Amino acid sequence: MLKFDPTLYADKPDPHNRLPKEMAVYELLKRLQIPYLRADHEVTATIEDCHEIDQLLGISICKNLFLCNRQKTNYYLLMMPGEKPFKTKDLSAQIGSARLSFGDAQAMEQYLNLTPGSVTVLALMNDPEQRVRLLIDRDVLQQEYIGCHPCINTSSLKIKTSDILEKFLPYVGHVPTIVDL
Repeated sequence: MLKFDPTLYADKPDPHNRLPKEMAVYELLKRLQIPYLRADHEVTATIEDCHEIDQLLGISICKNLFLCNRQKTNYYLLMMPGEKPFKTKDLSAQIGSARLSFGDAQAMEQYLNLTPGSVTVLALMNDPEQRVRLLIDRDVLQQEYIGCHPCINTSSLKIKTSDILEKFLPYVGHVPTIVDL
């Protein structure tokens, strides 16, 4: 059972004991006037760890996968419903990239300033050169809210999907590719 604070917060946390990359997310959301609800919790390493947080926030946390091609020349951030199974064959055909696999921790740190288990659409703010291509499963777009981490997997945020699509992504210069998994 995951340990977490059942309190929901609508503002950034006290920066004491918080990483600068997490605090940068809150500052950007404030600058873009994107409201959110935040839940703090223990480390969540898998989508299964997030189910209790989902219930608290009243959402389904997105499964966010950091992927690459075999040559490690193209990188992708895939957002998909947490309960949906991931099949590389289905995705590879849609994006024209054979032999997809999970990207390594070094590339994740280099391109998104993330560690494994913390993958989030919000990390695209750390990719000004747009080395990572955003892929969003169409089913995610049907949800009113997106659940994601603020670049660290000890907090989860509830953000309107429209705010991610209409404010955040244009600001960070990433245009999503919509896929059907």
